[in-house]
Amino acid sequence: MEVDETLKRIQAQKGVTGVIIMDNLGRSIRSTLDDEATTKHTALLRQLCDKSKSVIKELDTANDLSFLRLKTKKNEIMIAPDKDYLVAVIYEKSS
Repeated sequence: MEVDETLKRIQAQKGVTGVIIMDNLGRSIRSTLDDEATTKHTALLRQLCDKSKSVIKELDTANDLSFLRLKTKKNEIMIAPDKDYLVAVIYEKSS
């Protein structure tokens, strides 16, 4: 299946610690994280994307969120929201 191959290819990239694909309601469709981490990440990332979309729309009603990148001390999370799905890739930052 193409989705599984894509997940494997992304997961094989250096530093990738997790990949999550979720629907527009925040339900996990596929994940390379364990169940507990998946549940935690999907809930929080969905909230973050919803709030980010709201901020973008309030600043410019003709604009929309297309990509979100978060850098923390430990990780980097890249989020690609779409109409029906959201893909999040979690990287461990190199020291």
